[in-house]
Amino acid sequence: MTMSTSETTSRRLSGTSFGYRFNIVGAIGLAVILAWALVAIFAPLIIPYPVGEIVDLDYFGPMSRELWLGSDYLGRDMLSRILMGARYTVGISLAAVTIACFSGVVLGMIAAVAGGWLDTILSRFLDALNSIPSKLFGLVVVAAVGSSVPVLVLTLSVIYIPGAYRFARALAVNINAMDFITVARIRGESTFYLIRSEILPNIVGPVLADLGIRFVFIVLLLSGLSFLGLGVQPPYADWGALVRENIGGLPFGAPAVMFPSLAIASLTISVNLLIDNLPQKIRDRSVS
Repeated sequence: MTMSTSETTSRRLSGTSFGYRFNIVGAIGLAVILAWALVAIFAPLIIPYPVGEIVDLDYFGPMSRELWLGSDYLGRDMLSRILMGARYTVGISLAAVTIACFSGVVLGMIAAVAGGWLDTILSRFLDALNSIPSKLFGLVVVAAVGSSVPVLVLTLSVIYIPGAYRFARALAVNINAMDFITVARIRGESTFYLIRSEILPNIVGPVLADLGIRFVFIVLLLSGLSFLGLGVQPPYADWGALVRENIGGLPFGAPAVMFPSLAIASLTISVNLLIDNLPQKIRDRSVS
């Protein structure tokens, strides 16, 4: 039986002809994330004023034609500082979550396939690390070593490696018990082959969703550290540091304290919307 033109068009629009079902909410979340990513990359080219230049004689100035988001506590342009702050918030968080998830997933798959003493040692060590409160660990490390971009990236990575490990190991243990893994072992396949060709393709969907969730956690933790003065240091600032700098304008409803908070909310909410509305083929644990 042939399909009508209207039905064909409807299926193409919904994406089901390709095995994907796109959702408008997820598309909006993806658009916001891509917009912030582009801002982080091209911020030096699009900021209207140098981030350290005082352009307003008044502090906590209102929004105007010249200063779209007002001025901060020193009279600097808030739009320029928020755009440049995206480089640190997005860049540090993306680097940290990439290191954390890559390390955790690789170690989790190795532990699940190898088992035995290696699995026990890795699991107990990372469980002990995971028992330390994340904010306390971050505060102690940054206060002891000093705050810099490499230190922040490594600290945030270490904090979230145990969670990524436990998640990946739980998925890999289930896959490792399946019949096709047993057949591959009987064929004499190596551990590297089992991880690369049999286990990883079957857990990549949940791992991507977990990466998005951990990205949100890292953004919030980084913003919290910056709010406490232990994040990105002046004259540079991420969004959390911008909130801390301008917290004195809160009683006046100053744009300088509201818009960095809205920037953090827009990024984290958009990531959550994207994760909740991923196409079924990506969210599906099994490979078709």
